[in-house]
Amino acid sequence: MQRLLAIAWLTWKAALRFRLFLVIAGLLLAAVVGLPILIKDDGTASGFTQILLTYTLGAITGLLGLSTLWLACGTLARDIEECQMQLLAVKPIARWQIWMGKWLGIMSLNAALLLLAGGAVYGLLQWRATKLPAPEQAKLRSEVLVARGSAKERSWENEINATTEQELTKRLKNSPVSAAEISEVRKQIREQVKTAWQIVTPGQARIWQIDLGSAKDSLRDVPLQLRVKFNAAQSSAGGTFTALWQVGTPETPQVTRLEPMSLAPDTFHEFAIPANLLDEKGMLTIVFANPNRTTLLFPLEDGMEVLYRTGGFGGNFLRGLGIIFCWMGLLAAIGLAAASQLSFPVAAFFSLAVLVMGLSSGTMANAVENGTVAGVDEESGIAGRSIIDGVALPVFKGALVIINLVKGFSPIDSLSSGRSITWSELGRAFAQIVLLLGGFFALVGMVLFRRRELATAQVTQ
Repeated sequence: MQRLLAIAWLTWKAALRFRLFLVIAGLLLAAVVGLPILIKDDGTASGFTQILLTYTLGAITGLLGLSTLWLACGTLARDIEECQMQLLAVKPIARWQIWMGKWLGIMSLNAALLLLAGGAVYGLLQWRATKLPAPEQAKLRSEVLVARGSAKERSWENEINATTEQELTKRLKNSPVSAAEISEVRKQIREQVKTAWQIVTPGQARIWQIDLGSAKDSLRDVPLQLRVKFNAAQSSAGGTFTALWQVGTPETPQVTRLEPMSLAPDTFHEFAIPANLLDEKGMLTIVFANPNRTTLLFPLEDGMEVLYRTGGFGGNFLRGLGIIFCWMGLLAAIGLAAASQLSFPVAAFFSLAVLVMGLSSGTMANAVENGTVAGVDEESGIAGRSIIDGVALPVFKGALVIINLVKGFSPIDSLSSGRSITWSELGRAFAQIVLLLGGFFALVGMVLFRRRELATAQVTQ
């Protein structure tokens, strides 16, 4: 351990000698203080958090990520190219210890910078919150500066898939199609079946039963919030639609009817409901009645959600920073692995290419969904074909599996919407991002560094 710490200290000294630590710290503080000054919020709780949490934490993550890749590539590749690594290699220290010491040094730098920037964001957030109007302050404290758990209706995927296959079988009996078209026909039928589960026609009602059984004891006498979103088949004159809600167990004292609401489509709405409306099993029943002349559609994925308080904002904020720190650990491992075999410019280019590939997951996902990299014709709606599909699509599928291990965590979105980031989520992030993916790159980097001939890096004048 003493050898690892010695290498980590050398990494610190190099960062301080080249003013990297001070420059990055200055840039982070400038982003935290400058963005709220340059971009004015609209005085609402949502606008306030968009500036002070979403933008600032996004800027912090971007700056730290780029500096981590740059330092990870430079600290190892430069030491080899400038013949400084030879002085370490002849000492009684294994090369894997040199590699690991570099990683620990970079991560300790990241920890200091992240705590500095995170503390500035937290302090500025608390101070600026006092400048909001009293109603917005109350909304901020109850919906954003809090850790809230969530519960949704059970998944209907199995039922939708079963109905889709039944309808597909009937369709093929009546109208046979070629094997190449079956996938597209199945997709169309599935969308039709899914739509039937989501729509609420005029004069009809939709019932959700959401299980909060695991948390029912802690929710006694605690008000809950509903988060809803719907789409409308046609627009209305006023741009809003009337919503009638009944929450609680029907035909029991544990039921209440809310005042009629005027809600806009295509946006999320949050509103409080009274406490103690769960039944004895922890089930919450929600009924929506559609008195409008237009069909409304509640998406299965995010049309209805129950939110409840699980803790305070401070601990939630620290856990969010912990997940960002895990991201930095993976980037440091990627940069060091590249520098273990490549020169500094090539290692930096390779690391940035890996990062860009990770950020392009949406494009790869669309290609996999469409079954081709050629895209879909806008007029006909038919996917094209490309000669590289046979190679590109399997590569994209494999890449998405790996990328989703990292992108499955959204601490910035969770913090800006008051969602709870649990200790188990932080543990999974550490296991998947640092131990699994970071460990893979660390193993590759250590093997490459151990096999590298350092003498070839010397330059003859």
